Amino acid sequence: MSGVRLTANLPCMASDSTAVLDALAQRQQQLLTRAQVLAAGHTDMLIYRRIQTGRWQRALAGVYCVHGDTLTDEQRRVAAALYAGPDAQITGPSALAWYGFRALPPAQEVNLVVPHATRCRSHGFAVVKRALTLDRRARHTDLYRVVSPARAVVDTCRELRELRAVRTVMAEAVQRFRVPPRRLDDEISRAGRSRTAVARKVLAELAGGAGPAPAAQARALLAGLPELGPVLWNPRLALTDGTPLPTPGGYVPGAALAIEVDARESHPSREDWARSLERHNALGRHGVQVLHFTPSFVAGQPDEVRRIVAEAATLRKGFRTSVRVVRS
Repeated sequence: MSGVRLTANLPCMASDSTAVLDALAQRQQQLLTRAQVLAAGHTDMLIYRRIQTGRWQRALAGVYCVHGDTLTDEQRRVAAALYAGPDAQITGPSALAWYGFRALPPAQEVNLVVPHATRCRSHGFAVVKRALTLDRRARHTDLYRVVSPARAVVDTCRELRELRAVRTVMAEAVQRFRVPPRRLDDEISRAGRSRTAVARKVLAELAGGAGPAPAAQARALLAGLPELGPVLWNPRLALTDGTPLPTPGGYVPGAALAIEVDARESHPSREDWARSLERHNALGRHGVQVLHFTPSFVAGQPDEVRRIVAEAATLRKGFRTSVRVVRS
């Protein structure tokens, strides 16, 4: 009699376990782990059959997507976190994308840091690295953890080889996301000497007064151009009667030529943008020619930047103006 009752309950039990999986997949961006499938009362045969029929796809080892479409960026982050375990933290370009960074290096992988004792290894698009200390400032979502912007920036820059790319990423961190340079310095110090030379150089440029990273890049591009003579960076300017003037990013006193690297995105409001333009116009009213470059133009056409500045400096060599440099 009891066997009859058990047989009668089997369809209900199977239905309940399927409902559990459906609800879990709904919460996890349509993703499930093998352990979750087994815990719901199913077997590996269910996974095998659904993959064979195309209903599911294998995202990573032991992680399955319950549809056959291409994974979204969010699904890749969730899948990587399910694979690496609850202590893993997402870092690198994937973390920057989560925060909304625009200056992102191309990357197909999801980078994660895990406790040093974790045995998990990289697999597929999940790149796992062990760390002695995880990020105490990591942000927690319902499905995974993301390191702080400063840690994500430094971890990203440690993998980059081009100075220009590192400048671009660090510039966006400081300008758009207001990441304090001291936080970047803390993260660089934590990483020690492990692939941090380029990041240290860019941070030194920021601390040395070269301005945001795109302006620092322009400074490097114009160094040593014979047509320019000495170029002053972030100098104090004033009229001959002592009236202070706005400070340009770069200034060629022998040609009364100012150099600005600016972008609309770096100004959080229209009012800030308007004030910036007015500052530049104030220099123009007193005989200073202001050359404006966008960060993308400086990064993408460095030779053209040099040509434009060199030609302007040559044409204005010896130009007389009432503007003088205030020596500190």
